[in-house]
Amino acid sequence: MNAFVFPGQGSQFQGMGKALGEQHKEAAALFTQANEILGFSLTEIMFEGSAEDLRETRVTQPAIFVHSMAIRMSLGDGFAPQMVAGHSLGEFSALTATGALSFADGLQLVAQRAQAMQDACNQSKGTMAAVLALDDSVVEEVCEHTEGIVVAANYNCPGQLVISGEVEAVEAACETLKEKGAKRALLLPVGGAFHSPLMEFARETLADAIRQTTLSEPSCPIYQNVTAQATQNTEVIKNNLIAQLTGPVRWTQTIQAMRSDGATQFIECGPGKVLQGLVKKIDREANVQAALD
Repeated sequence: MNAFVFPGQGSQFQGMGKALGEQHKEAAALFTQANEILGFSLTEIMFEGSAEDLRETRVTQPAIFVHSMAIRMSLGDGFAPQMVAGHSLGEFSALTATGALSFADGLQLVAQRAQAMQDACNQSKGTMAAVLALDDSVVEEVCEHTEGIVVAANYNCPGQLVISGEVEAVEAACETLKEKGAKRALLLPVGGAFHSPLMEFARETLADAIRQTTLSEPSCPIYQNVTAQATQNTEVIKNNLIAQLTGPVRWTQTIQAMRSDGATQFIECGPGKVLQGLVKKIDREANVQAALD
């Protein structure tokens, strides 16, 4: 069974989408449409912008979404998933690719999400840190017993968990985690505490927009971040999208569930190769490839 997976923030790169637009007319048309919807030239930043330009949340999230959708359009009938999943932002790409959201609605939600998350970052100073070579249960326990707000945010693969929260709490947790045997516990160069309670403002802001957006049943099951379970129920999908902003990305559990449900081929549909690497670390027996390979 084919499982298409869609990347999130961190997979962007300078020049992203330029060659795709030159080689595929469907992609070029989508890029033009995206600029019109957003009211500024996203593609100019994607094609010619600096790495710093691309790191701005208001740019990064729409850029990755549009790039993923351009690849999906370029595939034509080659896009034939039996199941899908997306890492954080990638969940919106997965829903749009399977027809649950129109491209315009998906892009507008992503742009609103990016702005809401940036506003939340401005309101509450937070950060994230990558923790390597510790069991998830140890990291969870340390977070629970650290003073302040710090939580497990991204279960990327076994031995790689990202924590998120208030700066002092994350720093304190990192020191404890090193004492517990973590190979590394490093602060990440991010602007805020994504997938933590510090994103509550963003969750409240985006909740109304998500509830008011028309959502159709996706063409195949989507495995959502907060539950790592498959669904095609539109109300469940909306609730999970809202909860995702303050809840964890259970990527390890998601890939394990997809494998248990029969996934044999994982195809990454978007910029970069981040998810291909994570899937192989979660299950060495899984077959992985990029969508346009």
